[in-house]
Amino acid sequence: MVSMSVELRGPTERWKAEWADLYEEVVTSGLCTGCAACVVACPHDVLGYDAGGTYRPFHLEEELGPGGCTHGLRGCTSCTRACPRFRSWEPEADSFLFGRPREPSEQAGMSRTVLLARATDPEVVGKGQDGGVVSAILIWCLEHDRIDAALVSVLEGDGSGWRAVPGVATNRAEVLAAAGSRYTYSANTLAYADAIAAGAERLALVGMGCQASAPVVMKARKAGKVGRRLALSIGLMCSKTFDDAIFEEFFDARYGIARKDIAKINIKGVFQIWCRDGSYHEVPLKEGHAWTREGCKLCPDFAAEHADISAGGIGAFSDWTLTVARSEQGQEVIDEMVAGGALEVRPGDDDPDALALMSRLASASRRRWPASAAPEPRLGLPARPARGQPSRQADG
Repeated sequence: MVSMSVELRGPTERWKAEWADLYEEVVTSGLCTGCAACVVACPHDVLGYDAGGTYRPFHLEEELGPGGCTHGLRGCTSCTRACPRFRSWEPEADSFLFGRPREPSEQAGMSRTVLLARATDPEVVGKGQDGGVVSAILIWCLEHDRIDAALVSVLEGDGSGWRAVPGVATNRAEVLAAAGSRYTYSANTLAYADAIAAGAERLALVGMGCQASAPVVMKARKAGKVGRRLALSIGLMCSKTFDDAIFEEFFDARYGIARKDIAKINIKGVFQIWCRDGSYHEVPLKEGHAWTREGCKLCPDFAAEHADISAGGIGAFSDWTLTVARSEQGQEVIDEMVAGGALEVRPGDDDPDALALMSRLASASRRRWPASAAPEPRLGLPARPARGQPSRQADG
C-alpha cells in the first residue's frame, strides 16, 4: 500500500492529485469504501460504478488503461477532492466541520450533544428503525424548507427482492417508503443525478460514515457544486455491511429464509429477520461474517463522525436512537424538532452502556485502518489488554 504525506496543504498550495493518484492510493489499495463520491463529482462523466460486485468506481475510458484519465492529465482533480479516504481526509474534514483536528481521545468523533431520541409520530416510529429518528428528520427538513430532496436507500422494484438501491425522497410518503435498515450496501450518492434532474438543489444525504464524510470533504477541498448541494448529512452508525450474495448463499441456503419472504431486518447481536408470513427468525451474526463487504474491511468510521447528525440503534432501549448532533446545523435541526414536538429526547447518559459501546466500536473500527496509510485514524487507540487480562476496550 502506498505511504503518503499527511500534512495539511498550505493556503496557497495547489491541489494537483487526479484519478491516477486516486486509483493507486485508494481504489486498488483496499481503502475504497465504495461511497461513489468520486463518481458523482466527476464533471466529465468518465467514472462508472460496479454496484453488483466490487462496489468500486472504475474509469470508462480505455485508451490510458484503468488507472489513466485524459482529463486528469489536463488538470481535472474533482475525483480526489471528493474522496473521503484520500490523503489527509480526516484532519481536513475535522478542521472544516469543527475548526480543529480531533484529540486522540475523541475516538467516536467530535460532537455538540449526544441524546437518546425518537419520533413522536406513531406512523414514523412504526415504519422507521429504532425510534424512527432519521425518517423524522428528513420529513421535518422537507416540510420546513431546509432541503428539497433526500438521497436514501430504497428497495428495488416492488421491494419483494430485498435489494437495496439508491433512491430519492421528496415528501413524507417517499421517506416512509424508504424507512428501515438494509445491511447490504447502497451508494446513496448515486441518486444525486436523479435528484438534480428533478429540480432539487438542496439535498440531504443519508448513508454510513463513508458516505456521510463525502459532503464535508468536498466542501473542505472546494470540489464544486456537488458539495454545495449536499446541504445536510445524516450518518448511520455502522460496523460493516454485507455483500448482496448473503441472501441466497447464507440466509436461504443455510436457514431456508428466502429473500422474497423477508419483510424487515435488524441486527442486535444477531440477525433479526421478520418475514411476510409473520414468522420471526434469529440467525447468528458471526456466521454471516464471511459475507462482509470488501469495502468495509479497512473502514475506520463506525460513528459517522463527519455527519451533521449521526444516528445508531445501539444500547438498551430498542425504541430509542442514539443521536449525535455534530455540526451547528445538525444541532439546529434537532433543537427545532424538539421545540416543534417532532422529536422527544433524553440525555445520552441515560444509557451509559450505549455510550460505552459507541466508543468501543469506534475504536474497533479504527484498528482496521492500515498503518501504511495516513496515521490520524489510528491515533489514540486504547492499548489492547495483555492476554488473559480483562478488556475495557475490547473490539466489537
